[in-house]
Amino acid sequence: MEIGKLGQTLTTNEVFELVRADLQLVETEIGLESVASVEAVTTIGQYLYAAGGKRLRPALLLLCSRVIGGQAPGPGAIRMGAVVEILHAATLVHDDVIDQAETRRGRPSTNVQWGNHTCVLAGDWLYMQAFQIALRERNFHILDLLISLTQLMVEGELIQLERIGKIGITEADCMELVDRKTAGLFSVCAKLGAIVGNADTATEEKLGDFAWNLGMAFQLVDDLLDFTAREQTLGKPVGGDLKEGKVTLPLVYALERCSSEDRTKIETVLRDRNYDTVSFAEVYGIVERGGGIERVRERANHFTERARQIIGEFPESPYQRALYAVTELVIDRDH
Repeated sequence: MEIGKLGQTLTTNEVFELVRADLQLVETEIGLESVASVEAVTTIGQYLYAAGGKRLRPALLLLCSRVIGGQAPGPGAIRMGAVVEILHAATLVHDDVIDQAETRRGRPSTNVQWGNHTCVLAGDWLYMQAFQIALRERNFHILDLLISLTQLMVEGELIQLERIGKIGITEADCMELVDRKTAGLFSVCAKLGAIVGNADTATEEKLGDFAWNLGMAFQLVDDLLDFTAREQTLGKPVGGDLKEGKVTLPLVYALERCSSEDRTKIETVLRDRNYDTVSFAEVYGIVERGGGIERVRERANHFTERARQIIGEFPESPYQRALYAVTELVIDRDH
């Protein structure tokens, strides 16, 4: 079975076409479940969902629910797809407040539109609504996964806040945040798909491991794109992480090799929180010369290769090939 060749022939559209009808049901569910008794919450939710996005997390959940037996997902899978997207939206609302972001997906961020106070409360409501929907499954394992995940992500935000503006960040520090902020959610999406697909525990763990590796690669590519993407495709300013005081893995690798003069330049941006004294082009040059881009790409490839090994152990099917192809799409995307 030439799974690599089969996987690579699937485009983004072909992957999502397999679950397009299911995703439309998820969209309908999100629309129904995002209506609050307070208009501001409903408006913020609709604003976020209207911004688009590929709905990768619910798509991952739906593909994992189908890869086990191929059966069409039931109402529980659709609800769980809505849960993970609403949960993701809640993190975005809170992230933008914490980061004092100005844009998200090429539009003004929610905190710019409605202010921090309203957005914090709207994010809280979205978190609780996700749990409210999940509660209808009457499944303690699902609730345990979601609550543990939320605590993991919140702890990740707190750890990141503690490290803002600090240059002495290590590779291990970066990988811990990638795990907490992104890979954990990917893993839970796959596990939820396995649960609603009636998989056994071993299969659930295996799919969770696949998606964890996928999530690690996804975030590492995100960290790369903050340096390499164009602003129009990224949907937010390039170089934003460093300007917000965040030292991500490409910069950590570059700092290991750079001169004291270059290190001082990075410290200047961290202190000033802008590129007025040291330009973004100078920072990008430091990262590239220091091997940061190349080394992070290698790390991301390592995680996708592990993900491919795991999903390659599943019986061949359109959904298995789609999950294999997702590893390619994650590593090759430009936004």
